[in-house]
Amino acid sequence: MLTLLRIVLVIPFATSIYFESYRQALLLFFVAGVSDGVDGFLARHFNWKSRWGEIADPLADKLLLVTAYVMLTLTGHLPLWLTVLVFSRDIIIVASALIYHYWIGAYKMKPSMLSKANTFLQIVYVLMIVVSLAGIKMPQFALDYGAWVVAVIAVLSCVQYGVVWGRKAYQLKM
Repeated sequence: MLTLLRIVLVIPFATSIYFESYRQALLLFFVAGVSDGVDGFLARHFNWKSRWGEIADPLADKLLLVTAYVMLTLTGHLPLWLTVLVFSRDIIIVASALIYHYWIGAYKMKPSMLSKANTFLQIVYVLMIVVSLAGIKMPQFALDYGAWVVAVIAVLSCVQYGVVWGRKAYQLKM
């Protein structure tokens, strides 16, 4: 139910950004974040795991993040190059995983610490922008350089996946 709530919140969040209702967008982003945390806590605490949850939970998170990047780019609050870079990273990783899976063999997807840092920084940067747009003062240097931090970590994370999967493929083919 909480995962569905996050999916449902995507449209009002996008609409809030589009119509410059930034406080509402911030509230919706906050509710989505809290529901994700509660969802994760409940799943771990009560061992509530399902195949649907394994797929839907990260997709709900990614859908909200993708929507945030797209809407903030369309409204001129994020540079296009950053959004293209963030999406390119995800597309490269998913395509590489599929290629690996179908041409080399099954591989357990386990996000690295760098990948988790990448996602965290993407969320924090979007949150900083929305907070700033909602009228809450944010450090200007964080807004100015946050895009570059997200970009560097995204590239490093993508390269790391390539190195890890490349080594694994090489070892399996030897």
